[in-house]
Amino acid sequence: MIKKRIWIGCLLIASVISTGCNQQNAAAATPKSEHASEQNSGAKDSAIKGADSSGSAKSSDAVALRDSTPVVLQPEAPGTNTIGNEKASIDISNITKGYIVVSYKGNNEKVRFQVQYESEDPYTYRLNSFEDAVFPLTRGDGSYKFTVYENVSGDEYATAFEGKSEVTLENEFLPFLYPNQYVKYDQNTQAVALGQKLVKEATDDLDALAKIYDYVVGNIDYDYDKAENVASGYLPVIDQVLDEKKGICFDYAAVMTCMLRTQRIPTQLVVGYSGTVYHAWISVYIDGVGWIHDIIRFDGKEWVRMDPTLASTNKKAEKTVENSGNYRAMYYY
Repeated sequence: MIKKRIWIGCLLIASVISTGCNQQNAAAATPKSEHASEQNSGAKDSAIKGADSSGSAKSSDAVALRDSTPVVLQPEAPGTNTIGNEKASIDISNITKGYIVVSYKGNNEKVRFQVQYESEDPYTYRLNSFEDAVFPLTRGDGSYKFTVYENVSGDEYATAFEGKSEVTLENEFLPFLYPNQYVKYDQNTQAVALGQKLVKEATDDLDALAKIYDYVVGNIDYDYDKAENVASGYLPVIDQVLDEKKGICFDYAAVMTCMLRTQRIPTQLVVGYSGTVYHAWISVYIDGVGWIHDIIRFDGKEWVRMDPTLASTNKKAEKTVENSGNYRAMYYY
């Protein structure tokens, strides 16, 4: 049995995000569309490319509006191509679409799953027994190594399964249009319908982004108590955040990411440092503009570096985050 010592506190990203939010406030297989059916022949292409303004509809007053029909891509695990053993199974049938589905079949209570791209530092996730989990392949084309670890004692883990796969994506945006363990939603998630309602009168993707942003920062309060007491390994429940109208940085980013992805706007949920504190924010791809990293608000003249947590908790957040040195991305989901 090969053993590897893993420092869980450093590698369990969800735990670190929660801690970072707390520290911050101490200082201050074919893609399936469940909502938009395949009857709309342009829906899938639009989803892959990012909302194309050429698909705009015109209102009675001749103002061009973008199509606000949600496209909810659903991951599948058909089992046509898998790797694994008696303890773990990794469905790579749709690996070209930017995700894998992992199932742990053992009985260990503390299981970790690592995704390593090329020679980069690995991403480490939690795995629950007999519960399929979707993980994104956000680093693009290349070689990925997948490892399932079982806890031995303390912070020591043994390898239960290890496998590799070469990945060539059908489209670079697909990992940022599907739901996954960190941004979990489906066609019944209320945030999907709310996102459609919010952007109904949007003229383009920039306008849609602004409307979603304004709603989130205007209607969700920062939950200081949750930040102080959040459990290790916390993952957002998007509709719960909307119902309670409060959350931590991870929640803000997940809610916005869900709404934007289902509006065909490729969105990265980014985890990294804001100054010296771990934090979560988003980056988006706008057709005709490209990736807008760490920037989610347009003030009418220029893009302003702004994340939803800082905006809702600090009216002067613009000045805090304008310096690009304040944000350093580490992980993308």
